[in-house]
Parts: sequence; structure tokens; C-alpha cells
Amino acid sequence: MTLRLRLTLGLGAAFVLLWSLAATWMLYDLRNQLMQSLDERLAASARMVAGLLVQLPQARTANDGVPHLSAEQLGIPNGLACQISSLRGEVLARSHSTPDDLLDAGQKGFRDQIIGDRPWRSFTLIQGDLRITTADRLDERATLKRSILLAAALPVVVALLGSLALLWIGLGRGLAPLERIRAALAGRSANTSEPLPLTGLSAELAPLVEAQNQLFQRIGDTLERERRLTDDAAHELRSPLTAVKTHLQVAAMTEGDNARTAIAMAEQGADHLQRILEQLLMLARVEGNLPFDEGLPCRPLQIARQAIADATQKSGAAIELSCADDLPERCLAMPPALAIAALRNLLENARRHTKAGTSVSLHIALDGPHGVLFKVRDQGPGITPERLQRFTERFWRSADSDGSGLGLSIVKAIAERCGCTLQFIAHGDGLEVQLGAALRRETP
Repeated sequence: MTLRLRLTLGLGAAFVLLWSLAATWMLYDLRNQLMQSLDERLAASARMVAGLLVQLPQARTANDGVPHLSAEQLGIPNGLACQISSLRGEVLARSHSTPDDLLDAGQKGFRDQIIGDRPWRSFTLIQGDLRITTADRLDERATLKRSILLAAALPVVVALLGSLALLWIGLGRGLAPLERIRAALAGRSANTSEPLPLTGLSAELAPLVEAQNQLFQRIGDTLERERRLTDDAAHELRSPLTAVKTHLQVAAMTEGDNARTAIAMAEQGADHLQRILEQLLMLARVEGNLPFDEGLPCRPLQIARQAIADATQKSGAAIELSCADDLPERCLAMPPALAIAALRNLLENARRHTKAGTSVSLHIALDGPHGVLFKVRDQGPGITPERLQRFTERFWRSADSDGSGLGLSIVKAIAERCGCTLQFIAHGDGLEVQLGAALRRETP
């Protein structure tokens, strides 16, 4: 069932119910008003006849001894019967429209009675020693009532049908932008991330289309990241694989020390290839918002010690750890795996560029009441502002570096995912990197 049909049925049912209730109320009130008007006409006719009796000449007596008065003489409308009788029940005068059988005038006021085989509605007025009774037929009243009610109900039915038709047309026009959006989405290719147009949309649909465009933008960014990752990975993995293959071929063609040297170089190339693959997988997991060990406790000092242990598995410059005296025991508001990976990459990068005979310093300080700042400082040759702007690009590295160019890109991705701050400060005798992370708020 379409949305248009569903809305039409729902709103149409509400319209029919409301119009039916309103029409029933109106027709019921109209019927009561009609019956009341007809009764008032009977009573007014009886009072009028009573007022005219004193002015009319004596009625002529017919052969049956009963005086008859015409409707014109009595002054009553056509269709009404009138009977004048004494208190003893003697009929003194009757109108021509009065039925052959006598009207029952024994009860004062209104009453329903059967005269012959037809129902009548009568009104009896007592004035002096006379009873004046007026009456009309109930079947004629019913015919009049049906005609009036039909005339009143017909516009209601026409208005209801017209409302349903206008509702169907109005819903079609109102839902037309949805149909345009559906057609635009159906005609898009799988790789298209262009935004949908926002012109001509209502205030209710514009936020929906805007949110859809934001989704397209995120999907486009994801596809672009995957494309760049694939291109970069294919480019960067080609050289280590070629080197490993070459060294293995050399080892196969030589013997002795040359073969062992070639195998050792192939192992180094395999280790470098493994490192690149690990970093690529880490970068893909971080940028793809894949789950990590969320919610596990990770205190800043523990994170620093674990990162130092991972970064110093290979020989190189020493790492000196220091922390503020008022460092709290609260945990970081980020997964431990990501915190360790980010800090480890910063330390490895610092060890790679620091001068021989110097050390890398890692200082943990407070960053406001709810944050911690990790400061990694090396004693390297420094870096120019132009090169500093490209520091976090994928696979970018300086000419004298033997790294893969992914470490700082991973740190940047982790910082963006976990809401951390990342700042590079160039000094004349080295580089300082500050990584700010929030502390987990204590539950009361």
C-alpha cells in the first residue's frame, strides 16, 4: 500500500466520521425543528380560528344538520383539518379537509390518533364552551420531512465526496517531492556521491535530504579513502616485495656468505613488509570505525610504559619518562589499544629522527581538570614549516627516513576518532609532539 493511499484512507475515514457525526447532528436538529414548526402551525391555526369565530356569521346548516365552514372562512391553510365542537361533544362546524370520521377532541393539547386507517396529529384548544381542534396527516408530515432531509443531506454528501477528492489531489501534490527524490535515488549509479538538490523542497523534507547528502558525503569520503589506500598500498608494497624476491633469487644462485647475506636481507624486507601491512590494517580499522576494546581501564602512566616497551624492542635511542606530580589515577576516555598505538608511533618516529647519543623524552602533564597531555620530544635536526604541514600524509617521509610513512597518519586518525588534540611544535634542535587525551569522568 502506498503512502498516498494510506494517508488518504486514514484521513478520509476521519473526514467521513466527522462529517457523518456533523450531518447526523444537523439532520436530527432539523427534524426536531420541523416537527416543532408543524406543531406550532397547528396551535396557531386553532388560536386563529378561535379568534375568527366571533366575527363570522352563523354557519349554514347542511342536510345532515351539521354546520360546515370552508377553509377560506376558517382562515386555516390548505392541508389542515379543523373541527369545532361543544363541550358536550356536539360537532358545530368542520372544514372540508376534515376526515369523515370525527376528530377526537376529548384531550386538550397535542396528541396522535388514528382516524380511519391513517395517523393524524391533532391540537385541541378549549375556549369558552367550544373545543377547536386542528389536525394534519402524519404521512404527509413524513413525506415533507424526507424531502427536507434529502435536500439538506445532498450538499453534505457532495461536500464530503469533494473533500475526499481534494484530499487525494492534495496528498499527491504534497508527496510529489518524495517521488522526485525516489526517482533521483533510483537513477544514481553505485559510485555516485553527488548531493541531491534542495530546491523546491518543503521545510519538512529539506532536513531529510540534507541528512541524505551528508551520508553521501561520508560514503564518498570512505570510498575515496579506500581508493587512496589501495593505490598507496599497491605502490608501497611493490618495492618490498621486489626486494624480497630479488634477495631470494640471489640466495638461490649463490652459496656461502653471499647466500646467507641475501637471505638476511630478504628477512629484513619481509619484516618491513609485515610492518607496512600491520600499519595499513590498523589505519583501516581506525578510519573504518571498527570496534576496539572499548571501556577497558587505561591509566596514562600504564599506557606510557606499555608504549615505551613496544617502541624499544629494537635498538636505538633511549626514552626518558617523566610525569607531573599531581597526575590523577583516572583512566583515559579512549580504548587502550588506540592510546598505546598512537603513543608508540610517536615514540618510534622520535627515536628514528633523534641524533645519535641523545635520548627521547616523554612527559605526561595535566591538560586542564579533565585531560592529559603526552609530550614527546626528540633531539633531531628539526623540520621546516613546509615539511611540517605534510607530516601526517600517508606514505610521506623525509629522504633520510627508513620508515613506512604511515605512523603519523595513524596517530592523526586515532586523534580524530577519539577526539584527541594533536600538535607539532618545531624547535631548532628537534621536534615536540603533543597528544592531548580526555580523562574518563568519574561516576558518582
